[in-house]
Amino acid sequence: MREARGSKRPRREVRHLVGAWLPVVLVLALLAAGVGAYRFEWGPRYLPGLAADPVTEPEAVLPPAGLDLPAWATPAPVAGADDASAPIVADKVSAAVTPDLADPDLGTHVVGAVTSLTPGSETWTSGDGRYLPASTTKLLTLGAALATLGPDQTFTTRAVRGERPREVVLVGGGDPLLASKPLTVAEADSTYPARADVTSLALEAAAALGGTGRVKVRFDDSLFTGPTDNPAWRRDYVPDDIVSPITALMVDSGIEPDGEARSDDPSLAAARAFAEALRATGLTVVGDPERVVVPPGAEELAAVESAPLGEIAERILDVSDNEGAEVVGHQVGLATSGTGSFEAGAAGVLGTLRGLGIDVTGDEVYDGSGLSRRNRVSTTTLLALLQHAAGPDGDPVRSLLTGMPVAGFTGSLTYRFAEGPAVARGLVRAKTGTLTGVHALAGIAVGRDGEPMAFVFAADRVQAEDKLDAQEAIDRAAAALAACRCSAPAAG
Repeated sequence: MREARGSKRPRREVRHLVGAWLPVVLVLALLAAGVGAYRFEWGPRYLPGLAADPVTEPEAVLPPAGLDLPAWATPAPVAGADDASAPIVADKVSAAVTPDLADPDLGTHVVGAVTSLTPGSETWTSGDGRYLPASTTKLLTLGAALATLGPDQTFTTRAVRGERPREVVLVGGGDPLLASKPLTVAEADSTYPARADVTSLALEAAAALGGTGRVKVRFDDSLFTGPTDNPAWRRDYVPDDIVSPITALMVDSGIEPDGEARSDDPSLAAARAFAEALRATGLTVVGDPERVVVPPGAEELAAVESAPLGEIAERILDVSDNEGAEVVGHQVGLATSGTGSFEAGAAGVLGTLRGLGIDVTGDEVYDGSGLSRRNRVSTTTLLALLQHAAGPDGDPVRSLLTGMPVAGFTGSLTYRFAEGPAVARGLVRAKTGTLTGVHALAGIAVGRDGEPMAFVFAADRVQAEDKLDAQEAIDRAAAALAACRCSAPAAG
């Protein structure tokens, strides 16, 4: 018997039922989509028109679906600058660093000192504490300069009208980083800090002179006085191009345009670079520049400003710039006594440190760079300066800490710390000090317990054949400090 046809609905009835239920289905679908969009945030995730732009609205970009984020909690307050760092445990420091400081390659005179960043806290010392500081002297020079002049101080190089018609005078203002030419775009992107230059100054001066005609160039470097070659340096330093003569008008650290030799008269070299830039503008420059002293009130044609001293200090420390440190030392002399010279600068440095409450009794400083082998400094002087820079009153001199090279990464420590605990790379920040027979480090190491420690390690009677091994021994001692849990645990 055949199945009855009545068991199947007519097509017309099916269409009627679908048409009747379709609105209900659509409504349910929309409700479900709404719930899904609300519950699972489909709209912002999958619909471009509703999504936040991650470039312009990063804070509105939603986390991945299903990610369970903890509730927001107010973070604990960050330790303030006046919070004391934990004191060191002298026995732990001794156990960590003594093996490396006892390395025979360091010679017969080795000193070491370690303390926390809190003034007056316990200090571990080794040796008699007095050493030939070499370039760690730069910490003293720049610390005094920042304390005296302030980190925002800039130095102006000017072009003024001379006493005779069509005479322009380049006046040095003691800019430590003055350049002969502006940086290229590529150089500007990778150079810190920015540099003033005499070519840009010449363009402005030429415009003030009308852009045409004949001019005579003169130069005035009378801001600094006394010898340009420090009597406390070895006699061959300047003749053998180890360091430039120090003047108030130097470009490119006194290095000649060929990049190989240093100028015997950096001020004249700067004036010649200025004159050449004037020629490039279309002016006719007559004769060779001559040295003069401009009278007060001379009309200013143009001027360029240096970077702030805080940035200059960071640069000098990073690459251990001798000429820059000496120019800054002369500026300390000007600020403290009105005289810009080696002698006045050295006296001004010690006087300024003494004014900060740092005991400099017995310290002898003869220059700003540390090239002088007559310098003698106590390790505790360096430690006290680092403590001051890290303390609540140290804002003006904070560039001492930010400017010191980082072990294994920057400046004069980029290729150091190949030996010793690897943890030290990035956790030791220190100024190097190197002369023939002298190897020193002074700075801050962060121990494995997270506590910073100020330290000075030095050896100043190293045999020539042991110099590399001695340097590595000093590095290992600093690295061992960074690998040590050398601070006392917090009370409670």
